[in-house]
Amino acid sequence: MGTSKIGEQTIEYYCPPYNFDCKHKNECPHLMGLSTHWVFSQYSSTREQYQEFLEIRDRFQNDLDDAYKRIRNLEKENNELKAKLKTIHSKQFKSNKIPKVEKQKRKNRGAPKGHPGWFREKPEQIDNTVIVPAPEVCPHCGKKELSAVDDIKEHLQEDIILVPRTHVTKFRHQQAFCSKCNRPVIQLAEGEIANSHIGPTTRSLAVFLRYGLGVPYRKVQELFKVVFNMPFVPATAMLFDRKATLLGDPIYEDLKEKLRHSIIAHADETHWRENGINHYVWYGGNNDLAFFHIDRSRSSEVATSIFGDSFEGVLNTDGYAAYNAVNAFKRQSCLAHLIRKAKDIIQQIEQIENGDEAAVGFCERLIALFKDACQENKTIGTYPYAGKRRYYSRLKKICEKKQENKDAEAFRERLLDPNREYDRLFTFMDHHGVEPTNNQAEQSLRNLVIFRKICFGTRSEEGSYSHSVLPSLLLTAKRQGVHPLSFFSALFSSGTATAQAFLYNNSS
Repeated sequence: MGTSKIGEQTIEYYCPPYNFDCKHKNECPHLMGLSTHWVFSQYSSTREQYQEFLEIRDRFQNDLDDAYKRIRNLEKENNELKAKLKTIHSKQFKSNKIPKVEKQKRKNRGAPKGHPGWFREKPEQIDNTVIVPAPEVCPHCGKKELSAVDDIKEHLQEDIILVPRTHVTKFRHQQAFCSKCNRPVIQLAEGEIANSHIGPTTRSLAVFLRYGLGVPYRKVQELFKVVFNMPFVPATAMLFDRKATLLGDPIYEDLKEKLRHSIIAHADETHWRENGINHYVWYGGNNDLAFFHIDRSRSSEVATSIFGDSFEGVLNTDGYAAYNAVNAFKRQSCLAHLIRKAKDIIQQIEQIENGDEAAVGFCERLIALFKDACQENKTIGTYPYAGKRRYYSRLKKICEKKQENKDAEAFRERLLDPNREYDRLFTFMDHHGVEPTNNQAEQSLRNLVIFRKICFGTRSEEGSYSHSVLPSLLLTAKRQGVHPLSFFSALFSSGTATAQAFLYNNSS
C-alpha cells in the first residue's frame, strides 16, 4: 500500500502506480536496511523449504500412527499368546533331527573274546519226570517209517509255578532214527519248548510284567531271582520279548485285517521316543481288539496303512486331519475334545483384561450343547434318533453370529464346516454302539503313556516293533476274555496257530 499527494490531498493506493521506482528498494528502512530483492528471493526459497518440511512432518506422523497401531496389535497378540501359554515343555533326550553319521562297523555285543561263557546250572532236584514216546513221524521231514533207538535223550527244563519256588521237569525223550535225515529224532511233550531251559510260564510272566505292568527288564530279573529263585540276566528277559514278537507277528497282522473290517473303530496317537528321536504310537481298535503301531511319521500315510484307504465302518477320532485320508463310511468327532477346546478359549479370554464376554457366552453355550448330547447317548432307545435335528438346530442358533475373538471365530467356522466337524458331531445318534467321545482310544493308550514315562521310549526299531506287537496281543487277549498269561504260555509252548485259536476262543 502506498500514498500520493495531489495538492493538499493525500491519496492511498494498494498497488504502486505504473513505472513507480522506489528509492529504498536496495536499502529499505522497514527491512532493517536489507535489499527488497534479496528479501523476496529468500522468502521464495524458504517457502519451498517450508512446504517440504510440512510434507516430511506429515509423512513422519503417518509412520508414527502406523507404529502405534502395530504396537497395539502386537500387545494384543502378546496378551493372547501369554494366555495360551500354560506350561513350558522342555525337550528330552536328543534333538528331533536325525544326525547324519557315516555308517561304522557295528561292534559285536557280548563278552570279550576269551571271557568264560555263562551257562545255566543243572538243577539239584527234579520235581517231575515225563516219559515222551518216540515219534512215529519225523518232525523235520515228515517220514513215517522210523527206526527205534535205544538211547534216551534227556532234557531238563526249569519253569515256575505260582509259589516262591521253581518247578523242574525232566523230559526223557524216546528217540527214533530217521533214515532220510540220517539222525535220531524226538518229539516235544506238551508244555515243552525245544532247546530251552526256561519254560513257557516264566516267559509269559516276564512278558506280562514288562508290557502289562510296565516293569523294566532289570526289575523283572530281580523279581524272579528274589521271589522264585530263578536267576537270569536282563538280556534274557529281552529275548523273551523278541521270541514272543516273532511268534505273534502273524496274529498281529491278522489283527490289522480284522480292524479294517470292523463296524466301529476308535483311533488316536501319542508321542513316543526311539533312541531320542520323536516317534508316535498309533492306536486303532474297539471293544473286541486293539492294534498299536509305532512309526516315525504322523502323516496320513500311516493312518491309511492301518485302516486302509476306504474304511467301511464308523471311525471315531479327534479333529486330527490325517484321518481324512481313510475315507471312512461315517465319522464321529470326539465331543470331549470340542468341550475341552471351548474351555481353553474361555480360559484364554479370562486371562486378557477386558476380554470378549460375547465369545465367553458363545463357548459356554457350546459346552452345554455337547454335554447334553453326551448325556442323551445314555437314554437313546432307538436308532436313528429322531432328536438329532434338535441338536443341529441348537448348533446353528448358537453359531449364527460371527465372533470378534479370532479363536472363537475359528472354532465357529470349524464347527460349521461339513468337511471338518459339522457332519461328524452327532453320528452316534444314528448307529448303535458308537460313542460320542473317543475315550476308548484315550484309555487304550494310557498304559503306553505311563510306560513311556518309565522307560523313556525304545532304543531300536526291533524294540519299537515289540512295543507294537506285544501290547496289541496283550490288550486284545483281555478284551477277548482270555488271561494274558494263558495266551502267552500257549504262544510259547504250542505255536502261533494254537495261540490264535485260543485267543479267539477256538474261532478265529
